[in-house]
Amino acid sequence: MARNQKSIARARRQERVRKKVLGTDARPRICVYRSNKHIYAQVISDDRGMTLASVSTLGGDLAEAVKKSKGVETAKQVGLALAKICKEKNITRVIFDRNGFLFHGQVKAVADGVREGGLEF
Repeated sequence: MARNQKSIARARRQERVRKKVLGTDARPRICVYRSNKHIYAQVISDDRGMTLASVSTLGGDLAEAVKKSKGVETAKQVGLALAKICKEKNITRVIFDRNGFLFHGQVKAVADGVREGGLEF
């Protein structure tokens, strides 16, 4: 069964971005995924094929934040939380992977939160 056009277009954008964006141990990749209700971000080392850190609005402290705020504010908190975890693991430089999503709204808010948390792209 064929997928709908929206997901096909996102998959194409995802492939196009992944050809250029590669996370290494020195500079891991931050991958962002957003669903209708939640937003997820993880730091990935493509050299080792490992997830080094992950944050989402599903669990932990951010689950409470989702109840109080929505959208861009929550996404920024995800970025700040991810930056805090990365700082604890001595990761200072990262590369941003928007995962086929357009760079505005919640995806941009995650990037701004990561930058505000002290990581550099």
